Amino acid sequence: MARQTQTQSTTTAKLAEGRPSAGEETWRAPRVMTWVAALVVELGVACAVLWKRLTRPVTSRDRACPPKGSQQVGPYTLDEKIGEGGMGVVYRAHHELLKRPTAIKLLPSERAKGRDAERFEREVQLTSTLTHPNTISVYDFGRTADGTFYYAMEYLEGLDLQALVDQAGPQPPARVAHLLAQLCGALGEAHGVGLLHRDVKPANVFLCQRGGMRDVVKVLDFGLIKEFGPLAGNGPRTEVGAIVGTPTYMPPEAVSAPEQMDGRSDLYAVGALGYFLLTGAPPFSGKTVLEVCCQHLHSDPVPPSKRIHAAIPAELEQLILSCLAKAPEARPRDARALQSALLPLASTWTQEKAEAWWDERDDGVGAPCSLPAEAVTRSGDRSAQVRQAA
Repeated sequence: MARQTQTQSTTTAKLAEGRPSAGEETWRAPRVMTWVAALVVELGVACAVLWKRLTRPVTSRDRACPPKGSQQVGPYTLDEKIGEGGMGVVYRAHHELLKRPTAIKLLPSERAKGRDAERFEREVQLTSTLTHPNTISVYDFGRTADGTFYYAMEYLEGLDLQALVDQAGPQPPARVAHLLAQLCGALGEAHGVGLLHRDVKPANVFLCQRGGMRDVVKVLDFGLIKEFGPLAGNGPRTEVGAIVGTPTYMPPEAVSAPEQMDGRSDLYAVGALGYFLLTGAPPFSGKTVLEVCCQHLHSDPVPPSKRIHAAIPAELEQLILSCLAKAPEARPRDARALQSALLPLASTWTQEKAEAWWDERDDGVGAPCSLPAEAVTRSGDRSAQVRQAA
């Protein structure tokens, strides 16, 4: 009894001192060891995950989605991703010192070699030689420390011609003439120095405001640009048996004799684009690429006025159909000649009408979207290479 009392006293004393009794130590030890072991395991797993993230190779996907404002490309900080196409990823960015917003196009280092790098460099070098006000302006070009090619260009706010028709339907003939005349101005400069665009289509023609003027056209995406005439053969060769461009707006010779393409090939695409603006539909369509190409080769388009059952000035309709002639020699002589023919037909589309149209949108009838100068970008078929199937 005395020994029991002594044990109880000892236990009470230990508890008072904040120490467990011998029995309690035996009972608590397994729980403490289990907790310590679990903690060690969790720390080990966390360290392994962290180590894997720190040591894994950086992919183009990582570079394609940097946290806002976190990636520096030369003197530019990338703000947000705004487009992706066959030849790279496009971001809205800002310069360290300049206030103007900029669009940056990147070619990840994994692709910055061989034909991709050569084509990317040619795109920026050739585009930068063009100074027409209706051609996208290139500001800068370089390569980052990790080998990523980039170039900087003007950032545009507005909408491309595909979005224009999707949202507002067929356009007034005078406005169509006004837009096509500007497009021809840009192509006229390019053709004059021996450069062929090869991918004129609604998504590659942007409509914006510049210098207080509405309905200003900017020609985008010279990623498929090709030299012709005296410059032919200077750039990378197109793969034999490949058709380059967008089938819906592709001239017949792009299918039958791509080596014979010249400035009149771009004019065929201008005619197809004008047809789309007037009617809301391209001149030819089909279930397959082959079907569309066969129609370009062998079918005559339905005149736009019959397609929409509405009056279209005969002069404008005839110009559009002449651009869509199968034989290049039956089309307008060159872009400047086509522009001269279009300008009188555009005279009734005034700045007042253009401002009224844009003001109506700004008041809530479909606000203009902000897009990069490469709406590089919705380009699932932007630089499509379609194998000849016949």
